[in-house]
Amino acid sequence: MNNNDVTGMLDTMIIGGGQAGLAMGYYLKEQQRKILILDANPRSGDAWRQRWDSLRVFTPAKYDGLPGAPFPADPLTFPTKDEVAGYLEGYAAQFDLPVINGVRIERLWREGDRYIAAANGRRWEAHNAVVATGCSQAPKVPGFAAELAPSIVQLHSSDYRNPQQLQEGPVLVVGLGNSGAEIGIEVCRTHPTFVAGKPGGEIPVKHGRTAARYFLPLVRFIELNVLTLGNPLGRIAAPKFKAHAEPLVRTKTKDLAAAGVRRVPRVAGVENGLPVLADGTRLEVANVIWCTGFKDDFGWIDPALLDDGALPRQERGVALDSPGLFFLGQEFMYAAFSATLPGASRDARYLAGRIPVPVTRESASAAI
Repeated sequence: MNNNDVTGMLDTMIIGGGQAGLAMGYYLKEQQRKILILDANPRSGDAWRQRWDSLRVFTPAKYDGLPGAPFPADPLTFPTKDEVAGYLEGYAAQFDLPVINGVRIERLWREGDRYIAAANGRRWEAHNAVVATGCSQAPKVPGFAAELAPSIVQLHSSDYRNPQQLQEGPVLVVGLGNSGAEIGIEVCRTHPTFVAGKPGGEIPVKHGRTAARYFLPLVRFIELNVLTLGNPLGRIAAPKFKAHAEPLVRTKTKDLAAAGVRRVPRVAGVENGLPVLADGTRLEVANVIWCTGFKDDFGWIDPALLDDGALPRQERGVALDSPGLFFLGQEFMYAAFSATLPGASRDARYLAGRIPVPVTRESASAAI
């Protein structure tokens, strides 16, 4: 489809063309809705291409497909980030989804019964708007990072690709979630490595084909169907889930120890240009990798549509105070798996059934 042919008033515009946005596009196109997917990246799948080189997903391929197209790999393998990226790009082409790449929306607001998005001097209007930009929007680093000596190489995990980006000398990885553990064990092969922080637990089995066959189906069921906002247990778990690092999946603390990675207390600040730990130790390192996660960035959305700059009141992604506004792909939007490939697909299917069909002059006439 030549997406420049999609003109005039849209039924629904989807902002964000990653897995969540593409899944939503699939369901709405099935309903023969007039839609457009606006994506900031040059190519579909780039959000995955831009991650570190050795990254593999934690869910087996049998769970990584979007609606209508199983993931083309051995069901018990764990695809690389480039395989996921290629799959998403092929998915958009296979279903002829109307994606415009290279469009970073600068502003989204509401006028009357329509939503308007603007970028690069262009604007799009739609009766409904789906914000599918996901939960990895803006890298989060502590303010004191700016006080580190200029001689120290600093990278956020979103900018890290491989150890060749680092200079000689020790590396401090800040944060012991899955990103910190996997990057830490990779860089320790070429650099003395410290990892600061505490993990949020560990899954109790070795990650791999056996886990994919017997254990991960149980995890998937629990995180899609038990740890949900529709379940009292899920409502209790949601705040803790968002506030703490996820359990370590593939790389465990014993793996770090066996590889020679030294675990140290959290980083409390900077002194004389060097990171200082909570126990007062000052670490002399040449590199720091911030595996400290991401924060929401809704600065481009009209504040009238938000709740003090944050996600507005919503129920399973349906904005309660702004008819026609929807959110998708956010952490624990409905379930613990909401930000993953299988979770985004399930949430997209739910929302697609709740996005109203606009009443146009033609449809009103047909109803008479």
